[in-house]
Amino acid sequence: MTHTATQTGWILTENSKLRLFTLFILYVTQGVPIGLFWYAIPAWMAANGAATEDVAYVLGFTALPWTLKLVNGFLMDRYTYLPMGRRRIWLIGAQLVMIICLIGCAVIGPASSDIVVLAAAGFIVNMATTYQDVAVDGLAVDIMEEEERARASGMMFGGQAIGIAMAAAGSGLLMAKFGASAAYLVSAAFIAVISVYAVMLRERAGEKRFPWSDGAAHERNLSIQAEAWWPILKTTFQSLTVPPSLLWAPVLMVRGIHMGILTGLTPLIGTGSAGWGEAAISSTTGAANLVAGVLGMTLGGWMGDKIGAKISTITMFILFIGMSLTMWLGIALWSDGTFFAVFVFVWISLDIMITVVALPISMRLCNPGVAATQFTLYMAMANFGTTTGAFLLGFSDQFGGLRGMFLLIMGFHIGGLAIMVLAKFPRKAGHPDAVAKQLPQGDGVVPQVN
Repeated sequence: MTHTATQTGWILTENSKLRLFTLFILYVTQGVPIGLFWYAIPAWMAANGAATEDVAYVLGFTALPWTLKLVNGFLMDRYTYLPMGRRRIWLIGAQLVMIICLIGCAVIGPASSDIVVLAAAGFIVNMATTYQDVAVDGLAVDIMEEEERARASGMMFGGQAIGIAMAAAGSGLLMAKFGASAAYLVSAAFIAVISVYAVMLRERAGEKRFPWSDGAAHERNLSIQAEAWWPILKTTFQSLTVPPSLLWAPVLMVRGIHMGILTGLTPLIGTGSAGWGEAAISSTTGAANLVAGVLGMTLGGWMGDKIGAKISTITMFILFIGMSLTMWLGIALWSDGTFFAVFVFVWISLDIMITVVALPISMRLCNPGVAATQFTLYMAMANFGTTTGAFLLGFSDQFGGLRGMFLLIMGFHIGGLAIMVLAKFPRKAGHPDAVAKQLPQGDGVVPQVN
């Protein structure tokens, strides 16, 4: 197939800088609804007198689509429009749904006491966001070179943290000054701008930019596309049931549990102990996510390259355990604004860092033919942990109150640390090839080396 000169500058597989920037900006976009629904809205609710169980209820439903997103990967690996690439049609469609849903939220304008409506809005918008997330993750596994994966991890989750920072801080200020509808509309406008950028890209040379444009499906994508459910299920099962994958699952869940708990603890401690309002909490979490994003893109990428994913993940677990112990022992300082701000910056930075340094392990474990499905299952394990953590917070009284939640987090982190110390995980993307060689030829996904 002849590739025109006009295609060259916008083809992801042919431009490393374009690949990294695209993953970065798409994760920034993904961070906007996360910052809005995970940080700004809970802070707005808490500042307006919502009870702990109400905040936890909304957060639980907001997190639920991230647990259910394993279905997304199966759909994307089975159904797509290959002339526009394996992932791009899903990516663009998901962002359009996000825009429509956010505009709908602005029109409805639920109050902070409308718990069911807020929970439904959080669920619907985050469901659309999960499809965007799976599309971007699948794209990353499809197009990134092995030597780029540590940097890509930093760019992806650093970008997400920056998007969360923008949304958390900006939405908090907009809500305080103009109401929640303004925050919904501004978020929708930003996502719309990035959607235009996504439309201009091509994954591989010769593909279509629009359904009506000239172009055709790339040979590589045709060769690994599964045309039935059984090959996808079989290949995914074989990839997930090797020992490294089985041991990796609980580590991912532990990371999710601490996020689910700490996301809800932050506004509750901020309003209940430190006496902060919604704008102060939102701006602080926004600034913390901005710092965390920069750390993820710089220090996180460097640690992945120089120290390795395993040692870096172990280091993050140890630091998290130290932070939880400090918060448990230092309850008398919770009313101090500086102490609270340091806590917010530390936990958000550590959360982004552990995500960045651990991500290459998930990528290395993926089989290219079912990358969206397998990677999504790994991420769903973490998101199941997030949902679990959010709902555990609703039962905080049974764990000794808000203070007791830090002991619970510490216990989960000790378990994750033990697995990381004792288990062996791949240092390069050799594991998928080993699995692929064992797959039956003819009735399954053809093993490919990208």
